[in-house]
Amino acid sequence: MINKVIKIFCSLSENLIKKKIGKKKQADFNTIPPRPKDWKLTLSDLMQEMKEGKRKYIGQPELEWAREYQKSLIPADYRFPQKSDLYESQINQEIEFLTAWAAPFTGSGKSTLYKGERIWVSSDPIDVKPIGTYALPVDYKKLEQRMVSSSDRNAPKYRGFYLSVDTKILNENFILITTGFCKEKYE
Repeated sequence: MINKVIKIFCSLSENLIKKKIGKKKQADFNTIPPRPKDWKLTLSDLMQEMKEGKRKYIGQPELEWAREYQKSLIPADYRFPQKSDLYESQINQEIEFLTAWAAPFTGSGKSTLYKGERIWVSSDPIDVKPIGTYALPVDYKKLEQRMVSSSDRNAPKYRGFYLSVDTKILNENFILITTGFCKEKYE
């Protein structure tokens, strides 16, 4: 009986909402307007504006415009990362990493990846032509020791770390060693 009442209530509520806002407005809710012609902000630029207090939040349109703009900056002849790609750093370079936790939280930091150190794309990128990807170091334990603080590594809810690398950086500062690379994660 209660389930029947709930179904009737939900149906009436849905019909009332459709009458009040109409189907056209409902569809507009999910539509992202085209990127303004003068838009020149990347995701990093948006985050910097948040830090500086220029923005209180970043909306979905701004996120999509920033991704689209960043993608437009990637030269046409660059290769996009794919699962099982193995790369080697050609220079000493700063790299961003994220820490995974058994909690609704992700930490982050920056460290140095040295010339000759290798990383691999361990999962499918979120897009066919991504602006960046997540990767794991081939020498995971050694780099984890060097990059992640001991307080994080020893925390009970710590579950590992991974690298965040832009597609442009992969093409400019790394060399693709092979495709089809695979190894156990976190060893």
